Amino acid sequence: MRPSVVPDALRVRLSETIAERMGLHFPLERWADLERGLAGATKEFGLADAAACVEWLLSAALTKAQLEVLASHLTVGETYFFREKKTFEILAESVLPELIHARRAGARRLRIWSAACCTGEEPYSLAILLQQVLPDLADWNVTILATDINARFLQKAAAGVYGEWSFRDSPAGFKERYFRRTADGRYAILPEIKKRVTFMHLNLAADVFPSLETDTNAMDLIFCRNVLMYFTLPQVQKVVGNLHRALVPDGWLVVSPSECSQVHFAQFAAVNFPSVILYQNSTARDRAAPSWTPAPPLFSEAPAPVFEPSPPWTPPPEEETAPAEIPPAPQAVAVSFYEQGRYAEAAETLLSALASSTAPDPEMASLLARALANQGRLGDALAWCERWLAADKLDASGHYLRAMVLQELGDPEQSRRSLQRATYLDQEFILAHFALGNLARENDKPEEAGKHFANALRLLQRCEPGDLLPESEGLTAARLTEIIHSIATLEATP
Repeated sequence: MRPSVVPDALRVRLSETIAERMGLHFPLERWADLERGLAGATKEFGLADAAACVEWLLSAALTKAQLEVLASHLTVGETYFFREKKTFEILAESVLPELIHARRAGARRLRIWSAACCTGEEPYSLAILLQQVLPDLADWNVTILATDINARFLQKAAAGVYGEWSFRDSPAGFKERYFRRTADGRYAILPEIKKRVTFMHLNLAADVFPSLETDTNAMDLIFCRNVLMYFTLPQVQKVVGNLHRALVPDGWLVVSPSECSQVHFAQFAAVNFPSVILYQNSTARDRAAPSWTPAPPLFSEAPAPVFEPSPPWTPPPEEETAPAEIPPAPQAVAVSFYEQGRYAEAAETLLSALASSTAPDPEMASLLARALANQGRLGDALAWCERWLAADKLDASGHYLRAMVLQELGDPEQSRRSLQRATYLDQEFILAHFALGNLARENDKPEEAGKHFANALRLLQRCEPGDLLPESEGLTAARLTEIIHSIATLEATP
């Protein structure tokens, strides 16, 4: 396919369309990259040439499956185990020991996210690294989430089988220790490593995160390498802001060396290691004065009336006084803080407002529990869920949020009971059915998971695609439907 086949005007339109639908950015100067992807997509879609493919992409309402095909050709799957080895050395020598030391005296909890995980080499490398640096790993509650926009990459990652090219920079004995040889000469990762990683379809440019519902909150360490280059500047700013919110205070963000920029990561503290720059969440410096100003006095002093001998005296008209500016209600202030990722300030505002309340308002209690959970303060979040339910034991939302916190605390059985209570109180609680499916999936109960996911899908069919789901943070019915279908696809991967 030659570059001249497609006119510049169509190239611009196609770039804009792909950015809008998929969050991927291909300006004219990156047409060669887009062109290479289109060559494969043109063939798979059964179209005559690149021009026909472009015209079809611009005119058709692509299905989810077609978008996944397109994504599989437009995103690069070039990765291998322990890629950028120096970064993993810094993790092993400095970052992970610091996190482990800080968590050891408490809940022994670590949460790691490989955003844009490609075919899985990165999250599996992290799982192996943890096994090497944490001898008592079995005593810890460790979460390794791996997400990508490319469904085909995720299927390969979930299978966990790799060829020689994935080991091109691996140390001697690495394959023999952590993999077993397959009949066709490839290497399958050991089950005890594989089970530590959870894969999920997620579009960084379009999906809502951080979120308890997708387990993308309160992360200690996030890898987001070689993905920001695909986004427009506004998308980069949005994604980086969300990643900042997804980290606990003093959590770490890892990007590729080519993506390091103080312009993009100004809200982080750049930490210089030998040959590597990492970014640390430093929330203390993000604190600012409240976003409202004190109200003026309710009454102002009026001038003394003036009496004139003629004509007969009449009272002067009353002066109009401007209405006093009333400070926002605490809940509105807390919501503003929360949306900015200023969870500590949101929690402080709500704690002050709820201090004397014997029956906390459900919306405020929910927001407070989420703000605390996003800081990693799970014990406090659970305590507020308990206080909420003590005031109203029949509130299904309270039982659901309690279950989400318990799940993060590593108590699946109590979480399951709370979710069952939520679905008993509200049989149409979609997110509770979905969460029950996830719990069953994580406990290797595929039949039970399928039943819960089927219940969720049945209820989702009654919704409009754009309907926001109750108790979610912006998750639509259409997006949850896609997530459930992608989970089913991953579970079917041998």
